[in-house]
Amino acid sequence: MATTTLPAKKKGVASSSIGLKMLMAGTGVIFILYVLLHMYGNLKALAGQEAFDTYAHHLRTFGEPMLPYGGLLWIVRIVLILALVGHVYAALRLIARNNAARPVKYQVKKNLGSTLASRTMRWGGLALFAFVVFHLIQFTIVKPNLYGAADAAAIKDSPYVMISAAFAMWWVLLIYVLAMVALGMHLYHGVYSASQTMGLNNTATARARARAIGAVVAAVIVVGFLIPPVYIFIDSL
Repeated sequence: MATTTLPAKKKGVASSSIGLKMLMAGTGVIFILYVLLHMYGNLKALAGQEAFDTYAHHLRTFGEPMLPYGGLLWIVRIVLILALVGHVYAALRLIARNNAARPVKYQVKKNLGSTLASRTMRWGGLALFAFVVFHLIQFTIVKPNLYGAADAAAIKDSPYVMISAAFAMWWVLLIYVLAMVALGMHLYHGVYSASQTMGLNNTATARARARAIGAVVAAVIVVGFLIPPVYIFIDSL
């Protein structure tokens, strides 16, 4: 009787772990698509204030009158919140299962074959979460006037003036650069892990290709996000 129930239990645990990894991969794809679109929007800043402010206004009026003012942004926010909840839930469950199943004596051996990106996924994820909170407070929720009372009215009326005033300060740029480094490492390993979860890393060639794709995706997003703030900072000197 014991020999018939034990395999079923193991299979159930394995199936549940695969489901959690699929949830991680699926929500990760949502985040990648979002950051690519967000990166594209940020690059509009290179075209000047009118182009960027027009783009920001269009995001709020997109779909009118079928959607209310700002309707598209709220749809995106709800999707991202649900994806974040699913991503964090799956990550915490997998971490708990791995810690319970893996003896401590094997940890050193495991790290010998891992990459820096894979070893920092947990801390990188926490750093990115903290940055997102800071980013939302700075540009979306609170919008504190960190740039001087003289700029308060212009910042309120123009998203371009707001980001220009922010990235003219070295410490804001530094936070942004560090966050993008964390994002790049997270994306690099995340793309590889997602392809492995989907069964695409069955051969050495496939694994090498997955790592190359992860590196390209990470590089494009990080460089694309850093171009506008670095340009604004240099232009402000």
